[in-house]
Amino acid sequence: MQDKEELRRRFSQLRKGAKSPEKDRLIVQRLLGEIGGADTVLIFASFGSEPDTWTVAEELLKAGRNVCFPRCRAGGQMTFHKVTELAQLVENPDSFGIREPDESLPCPVIGSDAVCIVPGLAFTEKGERLGYGGGFYDRFLAKNKVHTIALAYEECVTDTLPQSQHDLRVDMIVTEERTVLCKWITTTRIL
Repeated sequence: MQDKEELRRRFSQLRKGAKSPEKDRLIVQRLLGEIGGADTVLIFASFGSEPDTWTVAEELLKAGRNVCFPRCRAGGQMTFHKVTELAQLVENPDSFGIREPDESLPCPVIGSDAVCIVPGLAFTEKGERLGYGGGFYDRFLAKNKVHTIALAYEECVTDTLPQSQHDLRVDMIVTEERTVLCKWITTTRIL
């Protein structure tokens, strides 16, 4: 099995080649249908070749949902902050230029009906995830039990990925072609 750094480079290139406006449109459409009745949606600010989350966030804000974006902190910690408009996100030079909410914005009360949209470079149908190596989401999800949905292009769903003991699995994967209820989940629908 390849090491994680080599796989990160490989799937990063694969994802760049896979990205297209049409695939993003299909992922957004499918994801909005899967979010269901979740009152609070924790969503990442997509950048580069990641599947589009901006359209999803706009639609959720229009529908009156609680939309929260992450802010990365020292020590590998991450907090989510509620926004009422996307203009409240600003580029953070310390976070690779990813747009983040100001830390003065409120942190949501994260209940069992919350959904967390999780980024990553690659996933397996069992919900295994290859992230970027910072461990922010693994640490956050270890402390907050929420439903997790990953966004990926079909090319980035693979059979196997190396996993460490602290790596957490996602509940569902949404691609432009399908919704994968990860094999370790025993229910037929999350929400």
